[in-house]
Amino acid sequence: MPVRFRLNIMMFLQFFIWGVFFVTMGGYLAKLFENEEGVNSIIGRCYATQTWAALFAPLIVGYIGDRLMNKEKLNGILHLAGAGLLFWVSTITDPDMMFWGLLAFFICYMPTLALVNTITFQNVRDIEGDFPKVRLWGTIGWIIAGLTVSQSFFGLSDFPILPGIEDAGGTAVQFQLAAVVSAIYGVFSFTLPASPPEGRGKSVNLIKVLGFDALSLLLNPSYLVFAISSFLICIPLAFYYARTGDFVNVVHFGESTGGVMALGQVSEIFFMALVPFFLVRLGVKKMLLVGMLCWALRYALFGLMPSSAALVVLGIAVHGICYDFFFVTGQLYTDRVAPKDMRTSAQALVGLLTYGAGMLVGNYVAGWWGDKIKLDPTKEGWLAAAQDFWLMPAMFAVAVAVLFFLLFRDNSQDDESVEGADGMNSHLNQAAMD
Repeated sequence: MPVRFRLNIMMFLQFFIWGVFFVTMGGYLAKLFENEEGVNSIIGRCYATQTWAALFAPLIVGYIGDRLMNKEKLNGILHLAGAGLLFWVSTITDPDMMFWGLLAFFICYMPTLALVNTITFQNVRDIEGDFPKVRLWGTIGWIIAGLTVSQSFFGLSDFPILPGIEDAGGTAVQFQLAAVVSAIYGVFSFTLPASPPEGRGKSVNLIKVLGFDALSLLLNPSYLVFAISSFLICIPLAFYYARTGDFVNVVHFGESTGGVMALGQVSEIFFMALVPFFLVRLGVKKMLLVGMLCWALRYALFGLMPSSAALVVLGIAVHGICYDFFFVTGQLYTDRVAPKDMRTSAQALVGLLTYGAGMLVGNYVAGWWGDKIKLDPTKEGWLAAAQDFWLMPAMFAVAVAVLFFLLFRDNSQDDESVEGADGMNSHLNQAAMD
């Protein structure tokens, strides 16, 4: 089997596993724990397991994968362990145990996001030219996962790929399906091209592994504003990942939710191609602002017009602008201002600030806010509380955008061509989330 074909399958399966349950998990948890006190906080804590695990992922990849064993073997071991943990999660009915089960799974899963990137880097001839084409299969995997669990073609027609199973996204079937695919993928990983540890024999530098040597970039006032804004904007961002699936499910699309939510990834692919075009014409500051303000627009649509299915779908469809204009532009900006010997550490630092610290805080805030306004995650409850729930992160995003607009000055070389625009995805570890 050709190397490129194996890498494509690897990336597809990697994101299929995550996408098949992460979007619809909120609705499942809302029903499973509907009689528990503080159900919104329970959901927030469960989604926070992914961000807790993201904080530890660099340690596993930076030490074991870079120094002790081949990355494809480590990837296989972690996914086989993840398969068992996912099946266990499918049997859990206690909220505290659910937290620990999901945390154990994500501690296995999150390091593999970096592993599949480095496996690709070590086995393609042209990283900037080949990696985006391989990485695209990850986004396709996430999209197909949504269509599969919903058995719906983007909510437009039936897509009966799981005959005999109804509402897979609203039951433990989603975790069981992810477990089966994870087991298959774990075995398949041992057939991937050999990717030996490149740091064997070298001393371990925890500061570099965590990206903390890039803290010197914060001495640049503009980059400090960017870093703080990146952390802050990920607090309202967590509301989308943790609660949109639940909201869309009970208010409009039911079993078709996963397929409808996959429109966000379709949008991501489309706008990814437009980033180089707009970056040259708008510059870093305006691109980042557009991304932030689109988060506010999305939440405003959810909060002010929750009964309009068309506008809710529009809110999902702007995902490409939200994600690509902010995160991809931010990663390119970081690559532009960081010294060559610090670029990897700088990207790791951005990851810790956003998908680590920012999302972690955001998940707990989303849970706390839902309980504070007494959100009842039923259709009637969501329609009654949508304005209170969604306008809070909308206003938060606007406040961050205003702060950024007033304080940020792009001192990088805006007139430079964006080198390697075709390879911009090489900085992304989690392109299919959002």
